[in-house]
Amino acid sequence: MNIEIRTDKNIQNSERLITYVRAELNAEFQRHSERITHFSVHLSDENGPKGGDDDINCMIEARPAGLKPVVVNHRGHNIDTAIHGAIDRLKRSLEHLFEKKENPRGGALEFAETTDVNGTDDLDDD
Repeated sequence: MNIEIRTDKNIQNSERLITYVRAELNAEFQRHSERITHFSVHLSDENGPKGGDDDINCMIEARPAGLKPVVVNHRGHNIDTAIHGAIDRLKRSLEHLFEKKENPRGGALEFAETTDVNGTDDLDDD
């Protein structure tokens, strides 16, 4: 699993931030590690030094093997909430995608046997 982390000019990129993001992604997506080939994380501060509520944006793109990329965004008041919000959204999206691929249209239909009032099968015409 390749993990790429980028920040804009308003967020200081550091080894500590990179280690933290990689650890969080590895912890949350450990069971899907063979299905996901690449993560791209981009952190940005929309208002810069002016501040403001929910101005930190975290965009995560995941590339599942053999499928189209999945992209999610989440805004938070700090980097931690933005990252965790985006990871939660990505987890839900990927689990839905994998479940949909494994069981398209909910699987095969099963017919229940019906019996009439006399206790005999409706299918018998004797």
